[in-house]
Amino acid sequence: MEDLKRALINCSRCPRLVAYRESVRPLPRFAGQQYWRRPVPPWGDPKAKIVVVGLAPAAHGGNRTGRMFTGDASAQFLFRALHAIGLSNNPFSISADDGTVVRCVYITSAVKCAPPKNKPTAAEVANCLPWLQAEFRLIKPRAVVALGRLAWQSSLRALGASPQPFRHGAYVDVGEVRVYAAYHPSPLNTNTKRLALEDLVAVLKSAKEFADCQ
Repeated sequence: MEDLKRALINCSRCPRLVAYRESVRPLPRFAGQQYWRRPVPPWGDPKAKIVVVGLAPAAHGGNRTGRMFTGDASAQFLFRALHAIGLSNNPFSISADDGTVVRCVYITSAVKCAPPKNKPTAAEVANCLPWLQAEFRLIKPRAVVALGRLAWQSSLRALGASPQPFRHGAYVDVGEVRVYAAYHPSPLNTNTKRLALEDLVAVLKSAKEFADCQ
C-alpha cells in the first residue's frame, strides 16, 4: 500500500484537477496554513475489513490537510458516526496529526484530487478508477460503504460489477464483498436533514456486523 500511495501523490493525469488543486485560495480561517495540493492518499487500519469510499477530497479539507475526510464539515459528520459504533477513537478528523485512529476501516475516495464545485468529469472519474481497483485488491475488504451516487457506481465498477440504482441503505453483493450505499455526509445533505446522523450510523453498523469487526 505504501508503494501505491507514493505513486498516487505524484499523479498528474488530469490537467483540470491539477490546475484546480494547486490554485485553490485558502479560506481566511486557514490563512498561513500550507495546503497539501496533491492527490490525497487513502488511510486507515492496514487490517481493515471495511473500506469507506467518498467522492473526492474537499478543496479546503483533504486538499488542505493531505488526509481524506479530514478538516471539513463532511469529515466531522462521518467521524461522529464512526465513533458512535467504535470504529474511531475520536468523534472528529481535523488534521493529519490530530491523533485520530480508525479501527477495521480504510478511508478513500473515487476521485483523488479536489474537483471544481465537487464535480469531476466522467473522464476524471475513469482516470482514477485504477487507483480504487488497486486499493480493493490490496485491502481485500469484506464490506464497502460508498458515500454518494458517484462513489457507489465507482465502487461497483472497481469490483467488476454492473451499475446499480443508488438508494441510501441499499446493498449489493459482489462475490464475497458487500457494497453499501449511503448519502454523502455533505452539508447539503446533513443541513437539510436528508441524512441524519442515525441514518449513517445504521449503514456503518450494518457493514461492521457483516464484516465481523470485533
